[in-house]
Amino acid sequence: MSFNNDKFKSINNTKNILLVLSGKGGVGKSSVTTQLALSLSSINNNKVGVLDIDLTGPSIPRFFDLENEKIFQSSNGWLPIEKPILNKTNTLKVISLGFLLNDSKNDSVVWKGPKRQAMIRQFIDDVYWGDDPLDYLIIDTPPGTTDEHIAIIENLRVLENIKNINIKAVIVTTPQRISINDVKKQINFCDIVELDILGVIENMSGFKCPYCDDCTDIFSKGGGENLCKELNLPFLGFLPIDPKFVELIEQQHDIVAENNSDLVSEYLKLGISKDFHKIIEEGNLK
Repeated sequence: MSFNNDKFKSINNTKNILLVLSGKGGVGKSSVTTQLALSLSSINNNKVGVLDIDLTGPSIPRFFDLENEKIFQSSNGWLPIEKPILNKTNTLKVISLGFLLNDSKNDSVVWKGPKRQAMIRQFIDDVYWGDDPLDYLIIDTPPGTTDEHIAIIENLRVLENIKNINIKAVIVTTPQRISINDVKKQINFCDIVELDILGVIENMSGFKCPYCDDCTDIFSKGGGENLCKELNLPFLGFLPIDPKFVELIEQQHDIVAENNSDLVSEYLKLGISKDFHKIIEEGNLK
């Protein structure tokens, strides 16, 4: 079932859309997507949505402890799952291909190109984000530069032309040269499709000690920053590996229940949230 009437396309009213891109898999793109959502949700009562269209491996349900959730349809379209934020009037809304799978952990998506592109079009057109406009919609995309990326850009470009939505890319890399080389291809893709780049995040840039604030550069450091200097791109900052963030994601159901809290509040207790807040400031996001 498709909802093609423009009045149902609540995405049209979104103020900012951020596409999280990476040149290759395994660089922590979904982790960055999650932290973008958590950080922005904690600022100015922002209304934030997360759209997971990484058809190769939709991991956003796991990051938000929503693996057993399913998508429901209203007369206005698909309804995203809401993550409540205590003591705030805003909510964080999440939708993912994983909600359509019987087992989001283990089921693979074996679809040919046209079906993948049709699903992306539906995710953009047919999700009802609510009557109140989203301040930010963060889109977790597949790795690399594929037909899916072209489909994403083509569908978003129509929205941008209609409503003048601010659409930008956040590019994620690790410090190593193999990741940097692949990111150059992603940057070239953005140039070809005329997608503005908000900046580059160097993820896994060091290992943060779980017992102190020391950070060890186990995978080297500075590759992403040097790339930005070379190509005259904004560098948003370094993001280390933080075992406490991994623990929060893996055990969030118990942690949130024990503290009678929510995921955003628990994230703000971590040292890595301060690192990410610097990225938010560098990108002039608020």
